[in-house]
Amino acid sequence: MRLILLGPPGAGKGTQAKLLFDRFKIPHISTGDILRDEMRENSDLGQKVAKFVKNGELVPDEIVVEVVTKRLSKPDAQDGFILDGFPRTVNQAEALNQALRKQGIAIDLVLYFETSAEICIKRLSERRICDKCAAIFHLTNMPPKKEGICDYCGGKLYLRDDDRPETVKRRLEVYQNQTASLIDYYKNSGKLRQVDGDLEANKLNSQLLETFAQESLTG
Repeated sequence: MRLILLGPPGAGKGTQAKLLFDRFKIPHISTGDILRDEMRENSDLGQKVAKFVKNGELVPDEIVVEVVTKRLSKPDAQDGFILDGFPRTVNQAEALNQALRKQGIAIDLVLYFETSAEICIKRLSERRICDKCAAIFHLTNMPPKKEGICDYCGGKLYLRDDDRPETVKRRLEVYQNQTASLIDYYKNSGKLRQVDGDLEANKLNSQLLETFAQESLTG
């Protein structure tokens, strides 16, 4: 099963990707996670990425395509994968198609999480990250046992700059402006399926599983 999850920041793609991984055992490939790793390492690539992320802007295609195609070549992605946060432009989508064709495979389904701005802002502004182990918590859905402290390593929890309400608003504007054509691209390919990103996580997961059943995808 080879899936693409599309939707604005805060649509719940990462949560659903983890639930799908637990069920189907195919890797969740998040460009956001890969790029943040580069920033934490302060590599040359990471420094370039940081400039865009801190301003709520999308990372340029050539950087993201290089990172993702390298990841898809690893052994654990050969039998399937869940792409989260990529592609975000038609150019990226076409580059992905070319890379997959070289491997003799193709995307099975593209899931578009249609989500309201209010829900996205609330979800992201309540997310907290551990400054030591990078574990993710949510003040409403998955709060830490002790306020401000990581359950796993005792690290301090913080709100990322790109999760602050004012930056989230900018990210949503950028997303809508730059990805409208991508939605049409996949719609025209016949592989796009729309789901309700405003739903609570378990209800949305049930909707996804129903969609897979209708499409005869078994993973």
